[in-house]
Amino acid sequence: MITDPAYEVAPWSLRECELNLELLPQSESVFALSNGHIGWRGNLDEGEPNGLPGSYLNGLHELHPLPYAEAGFGYPESGQTVINVTNGKLIRLLVDDEPFDLRYGTTRAHVRELDMRAGVLRRECVWVSPAGRAVRVRSVRMISFRQRAVAAISYEVEPLDEQVRVVVQSELAANEEIPRATGDPRVAAALESPLVSEEHFAGGTRLGLIHSTTRSELRVAAAADHRVDGPRATTQISSESGDDISRLTVTAVLEKGERLRLEKFVAYGWSATRSLPALRDQADAALVGARDTGWQGLLDQQREYLDDFWERADVEVDGDTEIQQAVRFALFHVLQTAARAEQRAIPAKGLTGSGYDGHTFWDAETFVLPLLTFTAPQAASEVLRWRHNTLPAARERAAQLGLAGATFPWRTINGDEASSYWPAGTAAFHVNADIADAVVRYVATTGDDEFEAETGLEILTETARLWRSLGHHDHSGAFHIDGVTGPDEYSAVCDDNVYTNLMAQANLVAAADAAERHPRHAAALEITDEETAAWRDAASTMTVPFDEDLRVHEQSAGFTRHQRWDFESADPDRYPLLLHYPYFDLYRKQVVKQADLVLAMYLRGDAFTAEEKARGFAYYEPLTVRDSSLSAYCQSVIAAEVGHLQLAYDYLGESAMMDLEDLENNARDGLHIAALAGTWTALVAGFGGMRLFNGDSIRFAPRLPDALSRIAFRLDFRGRRLRVEVKRTSATYCLADGAPIEILHYEKPFTLTTERPVVQDLPGITHREPPRQPPGRAPRRRKQAPGPQK
Repeated sequence: MITDPAYEVAPWSLRECELNLELLPQSESVFALSNGHIGWRGNLDEGEPNGLPGSYLNGLHELHPLPYAEAGFGYPESGQTVINVTNGKLIRLLVDDEPFDLRYGTTRAHVRELDMRAGVLRRECVWVSPAGRAVRVRSVRMISFRQRAVAAISYEVEPLDEQVRVVVQSELAANEEIPRATGDPRVAAALESPLVSEEHFAGGTRLGLIHSTTRSELRVAAAADHRVDGPRATTQISSESGDDISRLTVTAVLEKGERLRLEKFVAYGWSATRSLPALRDQADAALVGARDTGWQGLLDQQREYLDDFWERADVEVDGDTEIQQAVRFALFHVLQTAARAEQRAIPAKGLTGSGYDGHTFWDAETFVLPLLTFTAPQAASEVLRWRHNTLPAARERAAQLGLAGATFPWRTINGDEASSYWPAGTAAFHVNADIADAVVRYVATTGDDEFEAETGLEILTETARLWRSLGHHDHSGAFHIDGVTGPDEYSAVCDDNVYTNLMAQANLVAAADAAERHPRHAAALEITDEETAAWRDAASTMTVPFDEDLRVHEQSAGFTRHQRWDFESADPDRYPLLLHYPYFDLYRKQVVKQADLVLAMYLRGDAFTAEEKARGFAYYEPLTVRDSSLSAYCQSVIAAEVGHLQLAYDYLGESAMMDLEDLENNARDGLHIAALAGTWTALVAGFGGMRLFNGDSIRFAPRLPDALSRIAFRLDFRGRRLRVEVKRTSATYCLADGAPIEILHYEKPFTLTTERPVVQDLPGITHREPPRQPPGRAPRRRKQAPGPQK
C-alpha cells in the first residue's frame, strides 16, 4: 500500500530520509527547482527510475489540434502544451560496469534535502552494487536566481570498501519518453518527440544541442560545460553527440578514500524569432558567465539572493512546526515560479510538472500575485506586463465573440485561448476582472504610478470596455451580466454571478479613476468622458442578487432556488464530482466546487456587512465540496474573519499540506502553486487580518486560533518594509525601513515610524457555532503539531 510522502519537519528545509520508489513522482514535484525561466523536476541524477521526466522553459510549448465532435463558432482551434525540453540534469554512473540503479543492488542510505535558505537540492546515497561494490554518491543541484539562463550540479563518487572503476556520463538528452496521459483532465497531453534536431555538438568538456518545434516554430538551445577533479593518472575524458544526445564520459579508477568530482554548468535559451547562430551564441555566453563565476560563486550568489528575499518575505509561526515548514516551502516555491519569469506567465503548476498542460489560469492573478506583490513586487509587475503583451490576442478574441475591449483567455501559454470546453472557459469572463484586480492591487501596494499609466491603464480600459459591452441595463436601469461562469465551475453559464459582478464593478470604477489620473494616456487610448461616465453608471447600477427570505446573497441569480445536491447519498469515493457525474447534473443543483460567493466576500469585502459575511459563510459551507485546491485558503480567511478560528486553522492546514501530503492525489503532475500561495494568504490575510483600505492604505485585524501562540510576517508596502507580530493578546507593528506611514489596527488609525514599534491590544472575538460541511468533506481537524519551535 502506498503511504503519504514523509518528510522531516524542520524550519528551513525539507528532508527525505528514505527513498520510496512508488512515491517518486510526488517527490519529484516537491524537490523541483526553478527560477521562473528554467524548471527541473526533482528527478534522480541518473535519470532512472523516474515518475515523470521534466525539464521546462517557461513559455516554450507545442501546438496541437483540438478535436470537437460538434464544432461551434468561436471554439479555439489549437491547444498548447508545455513540452519536456532538453534534459541537462542527467549524470549516469557505472560502477565496475554495473549501472547505478536504485532498483537493483542494495541502498544502505538515501537522503535528499531541499534547502530553502541556500536554494539547492542536496542528495547523498550509499549504494552497494549487485556485485558487492559499495559507493557513496553526493550531489548538489541548483538553478540560479542571479544568472537566469543557468543551472548547475556538483556530482561526487567515492568508493567505500575497495578499488572500483567508475564511468560517469554527463548528458544533454532530448525527446525523453514521457508517460501516457490518463483520463484525468488535470493531466497533460503527452506529445511524443516534440523536438526536431537542428544542431548537435560535443568537444572537450563542452556539449550542445539545438532543437525546434514543428507547429509553434520555437527554437531551443542547451549547452553544458564541466570541470572534472579526480586521480589524474587514472581519469580519462571523451565526448560524443547525435541528434538527441550530447555526452561527456569520464572514466576513473578510484581507491578507497579517493573521489571523482564533476561540476556541470548548463545554460538554456529559447526564442520564436532568433536565428540558430544567435541562439547558440546566447547559450554559450550564459555558459561562459557561469564557468567564470564558478560553482562556489553560484552558491554564494544564490544564498545572497535568498537572504534578501527572506528578509522581506519570511513568515514565522509558533505553535505548529509543520505549518512553519509548509509556509516557507510555499514561499520558496512561489518565488521559484516567478523570480526570473520576466514577462512570462505563472503556470498553475509552476515549472514543477506538466499538469494542466503547463497553462496559466486566473490562479496567477488572484492567488499568486497577492503574495508576490507584497514580497517580490518586481516579479508581480513582470507577470502583469506579460498580460499586457497579450492584449492584441485578447482584443482579437473579444472581437471574435462580438464584444468590445479585450477578452483574456481562461487557460493559455502564449495568450491564445486553449480551453476547448466553453462553459468553463469562454464563459468564465471573470478572468478579465481578476487581471484588473491584480493591476489595482499592485499599484495600490507599490505606488508605481508609471506602471499604472503605461501598462495598467490599458488593461483596465480594455477590460472595462468588455464589461460594458457584455452586460446590459434592464427596463428598470439595473445592470446585468448574464450567461457567465464564476469561480464555481459546478454552476456554469448563469446570470449575475455575484463574484463576477462585484469584481467587474470594481474594474469599471478603477478604469474610470485611472483615466482621470492620467489624462494624456487616456487620450491616447481614446477614452472619452462619456465612456468613463458609462463605466461609472454600469458600476453604480450593478445587480447583486440577494435572497430576502434566506437573507443571504445568491451565488448567482436563482441559485438558492435550485435543488440541493444529495450529499447524504453521495459516495465518498466519487470525489472530485467532475470525474464521476455529468456536468449537466452539477450545473442545476446547489453544489459548489470551490469558494465563489465566499471568495467575493474576501476580495470585495467592502460590499458586504459583517453580518452578511457570517450568514453567507454559514449558508455556503454545507454546499462546498472543495474539489479544487483553490478553495481551502479562501474559506480559511473568511472563517477567521467571522469568528470560526479553529475551522480557519483546519483550512490553513489543508492548503499548507496540499502537496506535502498529496491531498488531491495529483502532486505527481506538479505542485499546486495557487494553494501554496494561499498558505501565506491564510496566515497574513486570515490570522493577520490584512486588507488594503481606501485604495492606498493598509489595515490589520489580527486574531489567532488556540493552537498558535504567535505569528510574524514581513511586507513591502509603498516603499516601506513592515513587520507585524501577532500574539494572543496583542499585535506589534514595526517599520523596518521607509518614511512614516499611517496604518489601521482594526478601525483605529495610527502613525508608524522607524523610531519605535507600536503595540496594540487585540479585541475579544465573538466565537460562532461553526457550520457543517458536506458529509465526508470537512477539513481534517488540525491539532497543535509536536516539536520545538525555532
